[in-house]
Amino acid sequence: MIEEKKKKDEICDESCPQTVMHEDTILTVKEKMLNIEVLTGVADLFKVLGDKTRTRILHALSQSEMCVCDLAYLLDMTQSSISHQLRVLKQAHLVKNRKEGKVVYYSLADSHVTEIFNQALEHILED
Repeated sequence: MIEEKKKKDEICDESCPQTVMHEDTILTVKEKMLNIEVLTGVADLFKVLGDKTRTRILHALSQSEMCVCDLAYLLDMTQSSISHQLRVLKQAHLVKNRKEGKVVYYSLADSHVTEIFNQALEHILED
């Protein structure tokens, strides 16, 4: 009994107004928690997705494969700024490219990127 109170005190100090602990819930969730490196990767992905220019590029690429020139014209931006954002998206494994002659075409990296974008869009468009 004393050990149980000590364990609760370690987890729930005076900054926690709750005195009821659901130890079974805590243990179940703790077993399923991912390591910090994986969760940091998820947070980093959301940081990349959190930029409206990159979101516009992803939306355009969800419609069609495009080159930097076309993206720059479509989004009314400079080729330099588009290239910079594409570099960030490529480092995050969200876009891929292929070269045809001197032209480099960009597209979404895989179906996961499409799913992430579509899920976010669906969430935003909900009533």
